[in-house]
Amino acid sequence: MTRPSSGRAGPVAWAGLAVLALPTVLLGLDLTLLHLALPSLAVDLRPSGTQELWIVDSYGFLIAGFLITMGTLGDRIGRRRLLMIGGVGFVAASVAAAYAPTPEVLIAARAALGVAGATLMPSTLALISNMFHDARQRALAIGMWAMFFAGGMAAGPLVGGVLLQHFWWGAAFLLAVPMIGLMLVLAPILLPEYRAPRSGRFDLFSVVLSLAAILPAVYAVKEFAKAGPGVGVLVTVLAGAAFSVAFVWRQLVLPSPLLDMTLFRSRAFSFALMMMLVGLVGVGGTMLLTTQYLQLVEGLSPLVAGLLYGPPALMMMLSSIVAPILTRRIRPGYVMAGVLTLSSVGYVLLGIVGPSGGVVLVVSAFSLVYLGLGALAALGTELVVGSAPPEKAGSASAMSETVQEFGLAAGIALVGSLAAAVYGDRMSPAVLADLPEETAAIVRNSLSGATSVAGELPASVMERAQEAFIAGLNTAGWTGAVVILALAVTTAVMLRHVGADTGAGEDPDPGPDPGDRAAAGSTR
Repeated sequence: MTRPSSGRAGPVAWAGLAVLALPTVLLGLDLTLLHLALPSLAVDLRPSGTQELWIVDSYGFLIAGFLITMGTLGDRIGRRRLLMIGGVGFVAASVAAAYAPTPEVLIAARAALGVAGATLMPSTLALISNMFHDARQRALAIGMWAMFFAGGMAAGPLVGGVLLQHFWWGAAFLLAVPMIGLMLVLAPILLPEYRAPRSGRFDLFSVVLSLAAILPAVYAVKEFAKAGPGVGVLVTVLAGAAFSVAFVWRQLVLPSPLLDMTLFRSRAFSFALMMMLVGLVGVGGTMLLTTQYLQLVEGLSPLVAGLLYGPPALMMMLSSIVAPILTRRIRPGYVMAGVLTLSSVGYVLLGIVGPSGGVVLVVSAFSLVYLGLGALAALGTELVVGSAPPEKAGSASAMSETVQEFGLAAGIALVGSLAAAVYGDRMSPAVLADLPEETAAIVRNSLSGATSVAGELPASVMERAQEAFIAGLNTAGWTGAVVILALAVTTAVMLRHVGADTGAGEDPDPGPDPGDRAAAGSTR
């Protein structure tokens, strides 16, 4: 499974990386642009509450569901070809979304954006593995890829605010046209084409099984976040688990599987996926809570709150570049363990946030959390992609992206539910005894609910609701600190045999498995 480490990339490859930055930045922008545009499009299209949720969620469902399929399809038909086909589809869906006359059309366009988006991320990562064979250059290139994505996220609130100030909400979707258009012009000139030799037949039934396994899981965590546990969530989880077993079994018996299960024999590959999943659960949950804190407790506007995420995104960008450089002298497991330890300090800061004057503390805390995210995205992705043979790079990249999508969704569900449980416990019936029953139910549900009826509440009840929310944030912060610190220790132990980029040493463990040896070779 080792790949060649000779042959350093030249200027053309680095120019090609700049081309791959275009769709990567765009997908980062899309994460934050829609949330700013949602109030404006809601006034224009007047979607129902359910339709509004599907406008947001349809993109995430489809991109998560199709990542594995598209990653493997790129290995079969050509990674550059799939990137260009997906780019054309992304532009078409973006135009349809921008000029959508009804909520139903917008939901369909967002779903199409999800399918097209699923072609872009694994294709960009897999092409990086083709363009940069030298381990040090590949690690730096993947770090820059993570930096591009973080830069897009950071620029989203500012770009969205400017667009919405001067144009209508659809302008946010039209950003894709010039960016993808430039990519389509430059890709045939600067990007290599690659397709796996002897790839075999593309199994459509495996595609169906993968969707039946992934979509129920994503739907379940989103429903759990919105409504809590219930029969519907349990049935959906069980259905997804059953289809997951069927999918794995089929991959094991097919001569040309959609997902090569032998990739999981590498300890580095499997642990890197688990590490990203756990790390992103914390990030997804705290992102939700800190956004609510800045707007609902500190009273900041969405634009100002969005701009305050600039420093955390800058920390993520810095970490995604510096971490791969550090692995030239320090083993990747130790670098990640150190950065995750710093990230756990950020969770501790969230654990001590008080009811006032917490803006600086929250921004500092989330900056440290994002510092860990940058290292996870860069080094974790490098371990996953670098552990796979070249012909499976698209499939490995798709697994990395799927885990990250699922981690963010699970974080919103799990961490959000933990904070909500603390909030509900603090907002006891005794606190709300003097309120009308309907108003009390709204206030008891969440701080955003309490804010929506703030004019009907005594100041003491609103103050108590904010304190209850902060208690939930504190609990989530302390829980995250313990989990991430434990992850840091586990990372140092589990990846201690993965070699540093110095080329210095072979794995000192007398009995490494072949996957560990391959992973070590890929990072030297």
